[in-house]
Amino acid sequence: MEKQISGRVFVLGDDVDTDQIIPAKHLVYDLLHEKERLEYGKYALSGLPAAKYGSRPFVKPFQYRSEYTILVAGRNFGCGSSREHAPAALNIAGVQGIIAKSFARIFFRNCIDGGFCVPMTSKNGITELFKTENIAVIDVNRSIIANSTTNTVCELNSMGFEREVVMAGGLFSYARESGIISR
Repeated sequence: MEKQISGRVFVLGDDVDTDQIIPAKHLVYDLLHEKERLEYGKYALSGLPAAKYGSRPFVKPFQYRSEYTILVAGRNFGCGSSREHAPAALNIAGVQGIIAKSFARIFFRNCIDGGFCVPMTSKNGITELFKTENIAVIDVNRSIIANSTTNTVCELNSMGFEREVVMAGGLFSYARESGIISR
């Protein structure tokens, strides 16, 4: 099962919480309603403090998808609440992969269980090796991320069994494909 994710990078720091990923005031939309779910993409990462991240929006005004497909972050990404809306919002906005020094456990599990995006951890600090707008390629099978802009390659920790689950599209899809549950 080959999996490479390529695209533009958006860099975040430590302790990005679920309220920064999708502010609570936007949790009024139905994830199962086709048009309403787009609002989660529109507001993804809209809770980031401007003092720290500047005025560059992750999703441009009046858009539902971001131009960034890869997030690079520091420690404790996705801390805060246990809501699955946070990784869902990032997925709806177009994020396919997140590389962080570490994840909040429940956020990491929600990414995998829902098949929202590939969460991988870096062996070393990674945020200093990327800048927002860099172009990168994540090779999930080889557990590396290549910064195409600077021609550097960083080792990532292997996802192990979780890779199969997220590649299948989430826990229920994996269980169906594996015959654990009936279709």
